[in-house]
Amino acid sequence: MDSKINAVIMAGGKGTRLQPLTSEVPKPLVKIIDKPVMECIIELLKKHGITEIAVTLGHMADKIIDYFGNGENFGVNLTYFVENEPLGTAGSVKGCESYLSDTFIVISGDSYTEIDLTNAISFHKAKKSPFTLIATPHNNPVGLGVLDLDHDGRIINFIEKPQTTKPSLINCGIYVIEKRVLNLVPEGFYDFGRQLIPDLVPEIYAFVTYDYWSDIGTLPSYYHTNYLVAMSRNA
Repeated sequence: MDSKINAVIMAGGKGTRLQPLTSEVPKPLVKIIDKPVMECIIELLKKHGITEIAVTLGHMADKIIDYFGNGENFGVNLTYFVENEPLGTAGSVKGCESYLSDTFIVISGDSYTEIDLTNAISFHKAKKSPFTLIATPHNNPVGLGVLDLDHDGRIINFIEKPQTTKPSLINCGIYVIEKRVLNLVPEGFYDFGRQLIPDLVPEIYAFVTYDYWSDIGTLPSYYHTNYLVAMSRNA
């Protein structure tokens, strides 16, 4: 893995759909079996050689900082960027622009995945893509971003959270980005799914993976993810 690549973990959400689990615990600290989901994300990044990590925070920021500290106990270096007001997904990444390498990973701190980031970065570089979205097939994409690709993996259509139950490729909320793309993000609130990605189509690509990914944003998906992870450990 290219040692110059660093990452941003977006961990500022309130997790309102996970109430009451998130009444006193921020969503990134909700546990998958025995450890916070954000710790699982840190382990994934470390596994793929990415140890320089920015963390964007908002809701209950102090609790996340208290748990992870500077990252030393987890084998990584963490730098925190706390938002005084919501900046949106792209806006929050723009806020830590000075920290970022020329190519960097963006990943949500509140989803669980075993995606091969090394392969995704290799794909990104092979395509010379300014922005690569990691996508996976999903049987019920309600509430998720859906996309269509051409034969080369280029995104030709992207819709954020359509009201469709048709099986589709969905956006995992994990991106490989060239830093220059942030020049397109204005100061203030700005969103990847609703604003930046649609503006970049069809200049960008999607890396399609069949590795495990789960949005734990609702109680059913959270408990189902815990069940599947537990079963995989006992297999």
